[in-house]
Amino acid sequence: MTDTASSQASGQGVLNAQSRAEALAAMAAEELDILIIGGGIVGAGCALDAATRGLNVGVVEAQDWAAGTSSRSSKLVHGGIRYLEQLDFHLVQEALTERGLLLQQLAPHLVKPIRFLYPVEHPIWERAYVGAGMLLYDIFSYAGGRRPGVGHHRHLSKRQIGLAAPSLKSSGIIGGMSYYDGRVDDARYVVNLVRTAVANGAHAANRTEVIGFLQKKGQVVGVTVRDLETGAEFPIRAKQVINSTGVWTGTTQELVHDGGTLRVRASKGIHIVVPRDRFKSVMGLLLRTEKSVLFVIPWGRHWIIGTTDTDWHYDKAHPSATATDIQYVLDHVNAVLDDPITHDDIEGVYVGLRPLLAGDSESTTKLSREHVVVKPKPGLVLIAGGKWTTYRVMANDAVDAAVEELNTLAGEGSIPASVTASVPLLGAAGYKASWNRRTRTAARAGLPKSVVEHLLNRYGSMAEDLLAIIASDPTQAESLPGNPDYLLAEVTYAVTHEGALHIEDVLSRRTRFTIETRDRGIEAAVVVGKIMGTLLGWSAAHEKKEVKNFRLGIEAEFAAEQQTTDEAANAIRTAVPSITEMPA
Repeated sequence: MTDTASSQASGQGVLNAQSRAEALAAMAAEELDILIIGGGIVGAGCALDAATRGLNVGVVEAQDWAAGTSSRSSKLVHGGIRYLEQLDFHLVQEALTERGLLLQQLAPHLVKPIRFLYPVEHPIWERAYVGAGMLLYDIFSYAGGRRPGVGHHRHLSKRQIGLAAPSLKSSGIIGGMSYYDGRVDDARYVVNLVRTAVANGAHAANRTEVIGFLQKKGQVVGVTVRDLETGAEFPIRAKQVINSTGVWTGTTQELVHDGGTLRVRASKGIHIVVPRDRFKSVMGLLLRTEKSVLFVIPWGRHWIIGTTDTDWHYDKAHPSATATDIQYVLDHVNAVLDDPITHDDIEGVYVGLRPLLAGDSESTTKLSREHVVVKPKPGLVLIAGGKWTTYRVMANDAVDAAVEELNTLAGEGSIPASVTASVPLLGAAGYKASWNRRTRTAARAGLPKSVVEHLLNRYGSMAEDLLAIIASDPTQAESLPGNPDYLLAEVTYAVTHEGALHIEDVLSRRTRFTIETRDRGIEAAVVVGKIMGTLLGWSAAHEKKEVKNFRLGIEAEFAAEQQTTDEAANAIRTAVPSITEMPA
């Protein structure tokens, strides 16, 4: 790629092997204003926030973008209706404001409204109590004078519930209420967010691990990183470093002498994925449990059911579900179903770790979902806690803290305030017009309308990039084996535009094969490996190694899910080395 072409690619927010190498070279060669550690939702948000203030910004991620918590959420963009019961009104209002922004302005191609049903068993007190909470939820969604972008809650009779959700048991339920929240493909959102930051001038590199901090006279002045693809180690200097590593916060802070004592506690949440026909309903479902709440969330041809809330004390890169976890979810959802969901119905299982601020509570459900920003020492900002939906507010606060010191050096008030409330993600601009043209677009491309709709809802107006790939090679319109929803062109695009470096990146995050197909992508891995090998110049041996590593990881997940304890499940899953640790 020529210098001009490289510059144009950066302006378009392209992530690929070459842009990654160029980003690492740039970060090694110049002092950054701000370096962000962590490529989850908050770290990516920090990169966009800082870049759109005109700062020289870099972001590094030890694994793949969103490889941790940020790709393993409940896929909800929500205010957290259960936090009303905890009287956490500020958090709910803040989250609902962000939900409206995401739905209507920042990412309407990725964030969609969904309707939930809350069944009621007690005719007077429960309907009044829950109804009051949902009314408050609606009111908070108008905070700041912005329309919420979703409908209001409604009270439903027993007959209406029977028609809307015939899979629910009729006994015990006397009626219910419906309300709206948002749904998102969390991993796709993060990759798009990183690309938007790059389009605004940020340097971004995944598979780049921070192994130490650079300090001078008690001040953090940068980090030492290891390129996990090549093994090379080198320093990156920055005036400010933001640690946004979620459940890895403690591990990262240990690399800093006197780097603060803030603790983040990892809470494990598991979800199961079942076919859409196993729960007949026109809306999702919210159930109370003895510990928290359980969601049944519409997800394409599937339902996502979860979650749990238990402490996790083992490997943070590969948290494991156990047979006990899975049975807990099945027991709670089956308590309200006429036709129980069985283990044989489960298509996928995934596990995420919530980064909760550690406190005195013995239960993770009682720990705060608010975030905190601290400056443990000069040159270092730490952001921890919070929830997915409020990532933009968290990023704003973290960058504000870094800018305070930068302003001291450069002159008070010289760096602008955050503008991310008015910066749509790539693919958002023109999305609605592209959606309205989808019938004509399908006819022009010679594709089914459903395929064009699928691409628009994953890439927004950038779906034209995928259509161009298909136009140049019609075989790219074929589906990957095991899941008709994903095209070969999407694998190509994941490598050329979205920074995918390994099979796992494509099947776990750029697509969602690992949670939507019964073999979790093992069959598709061979095809993906061939496409990636051609684009990335892999040897036949390297391609075989990639396929084998992916298969071993999936087989370990299946085996871990048969165990009854976290310790046993973790031992099985961690016995498989990461792709960068496997022998050549």
